[in-house]
Amino acid sequence: MSGRLAGKSILITAAGQGIGRASAIACANEGARVLATDLNADLLAGLDGIETQVLDVTDLAAIQALAASVGGLDGLFNCAGVVHNGTVLDIQDKDWQFAFDLNVTAMMRTIRALLPGMLERAAQTGTASILNMSSMASSVKGFVNRTAYGASKAAVIGLTKAIAADYVARGIRCNALCPGTVDTPSLRGRIASAADPVQAEKDFIARQPMGRLATVEDIVPMVVYLLSDESRFVSGQAMLVDGGVTI
Repeated sequence: MSGRLAGKSILITAAGQGIGRASAIACANEGARVLATDLNADLLAGLDGIETQVLDVTDLAAIQALAASVGGLDGLFNCAGVVHNGTVLDIQDKDWQFAFDLNVTAMMRTIRALLPGMLERAAQTGTASILNMSSMASSVKGFVNRTAYGASKAAVIGLTKAIAADYVARGIRCNALCPGTVDTPSLRGRIASAADPVQAEKDFIARQPMGRLATVEDIVPMVVYLLSDESRFVSGQAMLVDGGVTI
């Protein structure tokens, strides 16, 4: 099969919906062998031609077992994450801990487990790519009511840069994806849970200078680029796809 990812093996977490699912489909369409994982087996249905596996990224044993079974990868997209609402006075310790457990620690453990195989692969092909889901709400920019989320996504950028620095000479590229406000099931859930969902949607749209929410189709071209050899000279970057929010 031809395509920008032809011959590559790529694993994607949280691939059941939203950006993860759209990325799995896009990577497969570009010729990659994709392993799509998600906590929810039902969400993985309908990914024709794509290998699927249930994975709880907060389960260390499950991550280690997966790493032992997949062998060397050319690409890893750590897409799993959670958004908590609230200021520093609102956030509960358990929510803070879960934000870091899922958004940062699970990502680190996944990379740690899969990196040896990726290093072997990079030694053969010259390069392999890790892509970590961060956000414009991170060390890039502060947003109201995003204390735990912004702090954890800032940590993702720090983790990304550290891994990039450690392994740049061994063919591993590591970048962070920083989307703007994307119309996904996750966002729709947050809108629906607001006291005034209509106003909440208007507020999300209002903070986008382009006057609309991003779609997953706006985001996945950057995913494909960063997982492909087209980005072979790009590493340690926080790549913003935010509709101009951080201009």
